[in-house]
Amino acid sequence: MSTSLANRTCETAGCSLPANLQCPTCIKLGIAGSYFCSQECFKGNWSIHKTLHKVGQTTNGITEPYNPWPDYAFTGPLRPHKKTPLRTVPDHIQRPDYADHPDGIPLSEQSVKLSSHIKVLNDEEQEEMRVACKLGREVLDEVASMIGVGVISDEIDRVVHEASIERECYPSPLNYYKYPKSCCTSINEVICHGIPDMRALIDGDICNVDVTVCHRGYHGDLNETFFIGNVSKVANKLVNVTWECLEKSINAGKIILFHSRPKIFFNLLKMFV
Repeated sequence: MSTSLANRTCETAGCSLPANLQCPTCIKLGIAGSYFCSQECFKGNWSIHKTLHKVGQTTNGITEPYNPWPDYAFTGPLRPHKKTPLRTVPDHIQRPDYADHPDGIPLSEQSVKLSSHIKVLNDEEQEEMRVACKLGREVLDEVASMIGVGVISDEIDRVVHEASIERECYPSPLNYYKYPKSCCTSINEVICHGIPDMRALIDGDICNVDVTVCHRGYHGDLNETFFIGNVSKVANKLVNVTWECLEKSINAGKIILFHSRPKIFFNLLKMFV
């Protein structure tokens, strides 16, 4: 077995057998990952896996540049990639008002934006909210079962979109102020609301997937950050301290701005609270 296959496992969802082969096209294009235990697993994943090759397409041996924001000063190495067309939602799915607004404006939200009144849900409304949140959790679990090295964030969006529709839900982010996708995938230095595109996740990434579904007019909103392969100690600490802050905030009933352990200290980005 080659050195590159050592300690690798098959990337087929639900398969943990040792890898015996790597996609030759991905090797040629310099795409990380793409390990499989057998030709059967490789062929079974082909319809999804082949989209990876679009990432590495070249012209005259030079990767085609893609930079929609040429004047933006990036703070890290992550760069945007091309996006796929807008996905559609069947007409029978109940949708929020912004779904069909040409500018994606949530008129019902704007009408109460300046109000100081906080609505208290009755028992029936609370149950509807619980159902929406439960369905959102199910959708996020679908992501957890397929995310990993080599997965394109646009494929995550497809899974979220289809899983939402299967549960008679509208994927809430879609067309909200013209947001073009059905979920948010925030990778590494992207703080939040990252737009799924054709970039493949690589070993060492952390990826937050933000899922919200709208069911019968109630939005169930949740997210989770996933370790992609082997992450750095700093990334591991960041995610774990963030989780601890969430737990402490829930228990305290308020936002925890600062939380520290020995030799660990992170600040909250207040503008996103």
